[in-house]
Amino acid sequence: MKILIESRSIPFSLAHGGEQIQVLRTVEALKRADLDVDFMRWWDGAQEAELIHSFGTPALNYIQMARKKKIGVVNTTLFTATCNRSTQQLRTQGAVISGLLKVPNIPPWSFIRGQLKWESFRACDCNIVGLEAERKVLKIVYGVPDEKIEIVPLGLSEEFLAAGHGLREGGYLVTTGTITPRKRSVELAQMALETKTPLYFVGKPYDFNDPYWHEFASLVDNRYVRHIPHTDNVFQLIELLKAARGYVLYSDYENWCLAAHEAIACGLPVLVPDQPWSRERFGDQACYFKRDDVSTHARDFKRFGEESKDLPVPNITLTSWGDVATQLKKIYADVLARVR
Repeated sequence: MKILIESRSIPFSLAHGGEQIQVLRTVEALKRADLDVDFMRWWDGAQEAELIHSFGTPALNYIQMARKKKIGVVNTTLFTATCNRSTQQLRTQGAVISGLLKVPNIPPWSFIRGQLKWESFRACDCNIVGLEAERKVLKIVYGVPDEKIEIVPLGLSEEFLAAGHGLREGGYLVTTGTITPRKRSVELAQMALETKTPLYFVGKPYDFNDPYWHEFASLVDNRYVRHIPHTDNVFQLIELLKAARGYVLYSDYENWCLAAHEAIACGLPVLVPDQPWSRERFGDQACYFKRDDVSTHARDFKRFGEESKDLPVPNITLTSWGDVATQLKKIYADVLARVR
């Protein structure tokens, strides 16, 4: 089974993040599972494949050309914002898309339609998502049948799975991730200062010249707002997490949040936005920022800081990348059986 992996996102050298970890860890795990895996070399006309796994949705003509060569196409899409919309919002979005696809396929609409990915979800052989909330997007918005959707969770490295719980005696909360507006880093730092709740930020911006970074950096007082751009190795990060009282995420949009799962593996309670992805993953075992009521968020944050030392750790299933590879291996085999 020859598998080619393709990432259709922004190059990782321009924007680091969770998708980079997902792609690279998946490839490593697939190789350990004895699959013949390589990255797509777009310039190599002689490169062969039985199946392409694309992280990021390919265009419809891409899928159609692969099908002519009996190459299966598996697609992993992160519905980060969409999966947190209400059912009614998803139905409205689906109705709009369905209506537009009924418009006669003539210029200039034919050109515009060719650039969209709406029909790709139904055309590819399998769509892989991490959450039931994302399956819902595929079904309601894009009309993808159940047999073309598989839920595969994100994994954790063996270092985190073996970390165990710490003593949580560091006297601070912690948050990890890129310093960026989507993570609402500035607002979170302002809350820490306002409530006098020590918070450790671990992460770097996409660009140290970005005005948003400078605004955040101006809030770092090394008392209530502390910051390090990165840790030297995964064990240093684990020790920092195990010493923290709890983990905080204030992001606008997520669809899994690998960092929150790493914190849970290290024995931390979590405070996260009240959204479909977080309710699906943590249920009533997490603390939540009240949805659509920003006025209470500073109070939610302060209370979590005060109570976190005694809060229980969410008792959820944590998956290894090896488990992910096992699931993918079966999916690949099923797809190839259909394509052939």
